[in-house]
This record gives sequence, C-alpha cells and structure tokens, in this order.
Amino acid sequence: MEFVDLSVDGAVALVRLDRPPVNALSNQMAGELETAFTECRDQAIRSVVVTGQPHFAAGADIKGFKQTFDSGSRERTAWALAEAIEVLEGLAKPTIAAVHGYALGGGCELSLGCDFRYMATDAKIGQPEILLGIIPGAGGTQRLQRLIGFQRAKELVFTGRQVGAEEALEFGYADKIAPPEELLDLALADAADWATKPTVALGAAKRALAEGRGRPLDEAMRIEQEAFQESFATDDAVEGVTAFVEKREPGFKGS
Repeated sequence: MEFVDLSVDGAVALVRLDRPPVNALSNQMAGELETAFTECRDQAIRSVVVTGQPHFAAGADIKGFKQTFDSGSRERTAWALAEAIEVLEGLAKPTIAAVHGYALGGGCELSLGCDFRYMATDAKIGQPEILLGIIPGAGGTQRLQRLIGFQRAKELVFTGRQVGAEEALEFGYADKIAPPEELLDLALADAADWATKPTVALGAAKRALAEGRGRPLDEAMRIEQEAFQESFATDDAVEGVTAFVEKREPGFKGS
C-alpha cells in the first residue's frame, strides 16, 4: 500500500495514514484503508489503533473534487471512504483513533468509525464541508449526532467550525486527551490491554450495542440474547467462569 501502513505487534494492529503533508484523503487512500481494515479481521488481531502524524487526516483531497467539476460533471461517484469506515466500524474488536493535529471532514468521519477517540491536547476536529458548499458524505451527519447529540452535531455541521481537545472531551467526542508526545503510546498501551480481554464477547457486546440502538426494546432484547448466546459458547466464557470460581485472574485467548 502506498499511503497506508499496517503493522502488528503481538495482538495489536496499528493502521497509520501516511500521505504527507496532511494525510488528505483520496479515493486511493480510502481503498487502502479498506484493505488494511479488512486485514484486521484476522482473529489473531484483538485490538486496532488508527492514527496519522503530524495530522490524523485534514480532510478529503479537494483537488479531486475540482477535477470532477473541471471534467464537466457535477455528479460525485460513491465516496470510497464511507465503505472503508463501514469495515472499520464492523470490526468485532476494540478500536481506538489516536488523533493528532487536524481530523477534519473525512478525517473526523474516519475517527467516528472507531470505538474510542483519544486526542492530543493541541488537536482539532470538525466537519468543515459546508464551507465548500457541500455536506459530509462518510457519516458526519449520522455518526456524529449519535455520538454527541443531535443539536450539537447540527451546530458543528452547519458552521463547519473546528473544535479543540478540551471542548471535544466535554461534549463526548473524545474519550481521553493527552500531550501530543504521549498520545500514541497511551492508545497503544490501552489497545494492548484490550487485547487481553475476551475478544469474542467484546465483539458481541459491540454488535448488540450498535444494532440495538434506536430499536424497540423487544427487538433490541432479541439482538442482545443472540449476542449473549454467542459469547456464552466461547472458550473464553469457560475460562472466565472457571477463573472466578478458582479465585484467579482469567487468561483469555480471544476465542
């Protein structure tokens, strides 16, 4: 892959965006992200960190939009980033976005596909598409409101303003903030800890939470029961219960 690097240390995968200077997101880069996230489905990988430095991703490659207009077309083909984020969001294991610098537009949307978002204290996020006369197209109007609330998401999408780490932590976008030089180490350490947990159960919980959200309670309960049965049938469930009875720490294998 030209613009995305995937490395694995133990059971933790690190997906690093690498398209200097600001990791502008092209369709090629989005396709490479989808490839990397698909490889992260490997059961040996039990947690994933997504990052980019010095900027997570400062948005879409606007030159590509201009080329579309210059060709005489005003129809945009499917934004490949949306497909990559769907793969990321669907990973049945914990995922963390380590956000340095700017995470704007598609960069912010990419971070929303993760379970947790850690921000550097000098980082900024936002959905500035409206300033170009367009709107977010890879989840910015949908995942953002589910995370931070309808009215606040509306304000950010309507204004296109950038938000710093402290405010992002306050309204629920960021789960943790840290100095820039400490951020990636923090995310990797937490990912390594997640990788010692019962991975199948975490994936089942992740699916139950996501699929049950907004559904009538009876439908949501059926989803939960199916996910519970999946977790109950695992080797990790046997290990967890046995360790509890034997008064020792469990040694989960992720199976």
